[in-house]
Amino acid sequence: MTTRVTTKWWRIMLRTTAVAAAIAVLSAMTVQASTTRATRPDLQAGVDAIVAAGAPGALVEVRDERGTWRTSSGVAALGTTKQVPVGGRFRAGSVTKIFVATVVLQLAAEGRLRLDDTVERWLPGAVPAGGRITLRQLLNHTSGLYNYTDDLPLHDTEAYLQIRFQTWSPSELLKLATRHPLLFEPGTQWRYSNTDDIVLGLVVQRVSGHPYGVEIERRILRPVGLHATSIPGTSARIPGPHAHGYLPLVSDGQVSPIDVTEINPSAAWAAGEMISTTADLNRFLSALIGGRLVSPVELREMTTPTLPATDYGLGLKLVHLPCGVTVYGHDGDAPGYSTWSYATADTRRRITISITWGTGDPHGPLPQVLDLLATAVCPRATA
Repeated sequence: MTTRVTTKWWRIMLRTTAVAAAIAVLSAMTVQASTTRATRPDLQAGVDAIVAAGAPGALVEVRDERGTWRTSSGVAALGTTKQVPVGGRFRAGSVTKIFVATVVLQLAAEGRLRLDDTVERWLPGAVPAGGRITLRQLLNHTSGLYNYTDDLPLHDTEAYLQIRFQTWSPSELLKLATRHPLLFEPGTQWRYSNTDDIVLGLVVQRVSGHPYGVEIERRILRPVGLHATSIPGTSARIPGPHAHGYLPLVSDGQVSPIDVTEINPSAAWAAGEMISTTADLNRFLSALIGGRLVSPVELREMTTPTLPATDYGLGLKLVHLPCGVTVYGHDGDAPGYSTWSYATADTRRRITISITWGTGDPHGPLPQVLDLLATAVCPRATA
């Protein structure tokens, strides 16, 4: 769902789960941070607050008129005192969707497809009512396609562990979705659906003749210099330094953190498989919103909500902060990890936050994450 932050934004109700009581016990850890604490104590306090709220580890990079500031807090692995690597890599989840949208818009600018082309035009018979669903509706989540991840056991750790290393093809993911009818007539409502980006990934492949990841690498990663960002495919490892992510497993009333750092990410594919760093994602947003990757007209479409009362353009989310500033980007979840990456319209202020999951509600630290976002982005007098 979209993220609209109001003046009562800190009043976010946290879900009550059987594992919530274990946060204090199993996430007890030494808060560790870089030497930048003295220079940006407000931001450091915000990162530490995320860990205090239950995240085993957190890392952040902020870029603004004062330069670049990076830090981390918490531990890289439960049961150790190893510091979260400030430049560490992580699973970026649905932040992948911005990259996919950028490639689709570039292909449209080249005249190789049109945003008002139907799915049927490129993928005959792939989805129900494909002749009524356009690529634009996939990009802005007004397609009506059922979200296939709702049929995966992503909120049941024991069941998820059974499919953790399973390889999924895009066609198998689409079969999960197309067992269900359309949720609404395309273009009439908004509902976030990972299925939309599976279809877009297949369209990119059909139009370009290359896997979507090859096009992202050729069009974005290499030109922008995102050397630590990758599309892992079926590889279970996170290359390079990284913190560990966990899921809570409840057995006989006891909660244990299960390390899920290594998984087969093919279940996410073009909807959320990418691995990156805070520095790379901030650099990417600068290039995209700064106009290096798409034209001003295309960027306007990416940053303009398609339906009233939504905060989602073509692949980009809008977050309205209580100080009056709007930022553009995306957040993303993957088993064990959550990411937020946003920038102001002029790109002068950018922030990317990555946290690892522990034994409680993975979204428990969300109020603290939003507080840190505002601290980094809002004018200092009102942050």
